[in-house]
Amino acid sequence: MIEVTAHSSLRAFLRSQGNIDLWPHHLTMTRLVARALRIRRSALIQTGVFSPRLQAAYRLSYLFPALLWEGSTVIAVPAHFHSQLLEEEIPQIQKWLSTSKEIWSDRPTPGEPPREGFQGLWLTSPTQWLADKLHGLQRIPAGIPAIIDGADDLESGARQQLTVALQPRDWEELTNTFPDLAETILNTRVKLAKIIFAHPANPYECYLLDALEQEILSRLYENFGYRRDNQESRRLPLPHAWDNFWQQWQQSGQLVWTAIFRPQGQFTLYCAPVEVSTALSPIWPQQPVVLIGGVVDLDTQAFACRQQLGLGDLTSLKFASDRQSELIQLYLPERLPMPNTPQFQEALIQQIYTLIRSSLPTSVVILVGDVPLKAQVGAALAAEFGSRVQVEKMSADAASILVAGWEFWQSHQSSLPMPQLLIIATLPIPSLEDPLVAGRVAYYKKLRKDWFRLYLLPVALRELQRAIAPMRECQGLVAILDSRVHHRSYGQQVLAALSPLARINYLAQYSSVN
Repeated sequence: MIEVTAHSSLRAFLRSQGNIDLWPHHLTMTRLVARALRIRRSALIQTGVFSPRLQAAYRLSYLFPALLWEGSTVIAVPAHFHSQLLEEEIPQIQKWLSTSKEIWSDRPTPGEPPREGFQGLWLTSPTQWLADKLHGLQRIPAGIPAIIDGADDLESGARQQLTVALQPRDWEELTNTFPDLAETILNTRVKLAKIIFAHPANPYECYLLDALEQEILSRLYENFGYRRDNQESRRLPLPHAWDNFWQQWQQSGQLVWTAIFRPQGQFTLYCAPVEVSTALSPIWPQQPVVLIGGVVDLDTQAFACRQQLGLGDLTSLKFASDRQSELIQLYLPERLPMPNTPQFQEALIQQIYTLIRSSLPTSVVILVGDVPLKAQVGAALAAEFGSRVQVEKMSADAASILVAGWEFWQSHQSSLPMPQLLIIATLPIPSLEDPLVAGRVAYYKKLRKDWFRLYLLPVALRELQRAIAPMRECQGLVAILDSRVHHRSYGQQVLAALSPLARINYLAQYSSVN
């Protein structure tokens, strides 16, 4: 059986390389992937790994069975790993196995798909794989087993694929297509702009379209024979973007919003599904899929994740973290004010001063999700520590104090110096002040579902686990200055998501460790 062959081949390879202990779950994972290929049963594997170094190690666990499998296999890996796979990892394994399986890659551009009957390895990205399946492109034939490394981002990736937009240039195209309606189109655009730009400013510069704004847009569509009651008096061919927006807008469970660009006086309209399970659920039965992610769910069976992705029955496995190599030190002060109180900002900045002064002059990262608070923290620290302080800049060095939002840190953490101290101002619970978050919460409320535990909390825990991943390699100090961990019922889930950890009660303890 392929499970036995992949197991023995990988074990011999690891021993020859002298890194069999780098990641302890290699052989279990390779047998599970091989079994999924043989019996065509889908699986969800939570590796617990976000470190680029360990990601490179665990890739061996699915590359071996994929290269040994006699048929064709799709491997969907984030695009920035493709060069390493094509130039280093796959050739090295092929040489070890004495195989010459044909490899096809859609990098740097998709190009023509392989010939019919291709029995090699298809290398693509999760984005391209989702686009092929969700939009019916049929570049990848149905039935080919797929190994998708990047399950953590599948929900957001699917929603991005299903998001349609009307850009400023699309209004011009609509006018050029229907010159006899140019005045109506212009009046509608001006009326929408006037209402949209009258919204109070918010840090996100986006707003859900209210009933009046949607009615204005709907009346414009009626000029082209598109009616909200689905009765069409006539139907003229609309430009592609407008037709796509209409088709998406008519489906149930949609968020419609606008992003504005105040200096240019322009706005873009967006429409996307609140949940993606409806669109994804028909895809999974078409082929066996092995989904691999860091931590997609705290639960071993990943019930919440499976519901969000529309997954049916499959094999689910979650690897335990290694306490010896992945332990972090956690400092969690107890007497700070709650984040929603007026006293929080001053107490937060004072606590950050204390943490920085108690550490050696090494790299410090401070994560602040609130946009105005991030600027205020950056200004206060710059006044105290001078040019060491950088606010979301890639020029940070080994002695810098980087103040950043969660998205910036997630996007650039692999390119920045590894910090010895990571300070988290508040838990990354999505803000209800973000109109898109508020829209999704309203959807859950309408269905009478627990919107906090089904949506906000899982998002926060996944973001938290990703953020602290670099600290596991250096076993540095993570300081969480959000007292909700102590006083809210979900605090224990936060600590479970951070595990394995060792609590540091006094900063003197940390100084002595360093």
